[in-house]
Amino acid sequence: MAKFQYRMQNILEIKEKLETQAKTDFATASHKLRTEEEKLEEIYNDIDKYKESIRQINSSRLDLLQLKACNNAIKIKRFDAKNQKTNIKLAQKDLDIARVKLNKVMAERKTHEILKEKAFDEFKKEQENNEHKEVDELISFQYSKLD
Repeated sequence: MAKFQYRMQNILEIKEKLETQAKTDFATASHKLRTEEEKLEEIYNDIDKYKESIRQINSSRLDLLQLKACNNAIKIKRFDAKNQKTNIKLAQKDLDIARVKLNKVMAERKTHEILKEKAFDEFKKEQENNEHKEVDELISFQYSKLD
């Protein structure tokens, strides 16, 4: 029996490697987005801490220097939050690009796998036809000997 060899196997292997790379890129972009979102959350937590400090300063003995320092820190943190939102948008854009690339590469790989399956089905049919021919030849040979 003949062995099946897909003539475009090397292309399929390349597509699989590209898909693996695209998955890695997507995971990296996803991790970066999560990291940027965590940084923004930390900034908001810092803002809340400074607001709590202002409440404590207002409830106890009034210290204008500390109050001014906390207000300045809040302004700086709000500016940092604005910049961080920009970073998040960029990370989201990178993630979207990686997702599109991954989908494209996956579709290409699946296409080649379907082509390989079809080629294998054709190979099996060809093998069946060859077996039927051999059986027919054997039967006709044996029949001709009987005559």
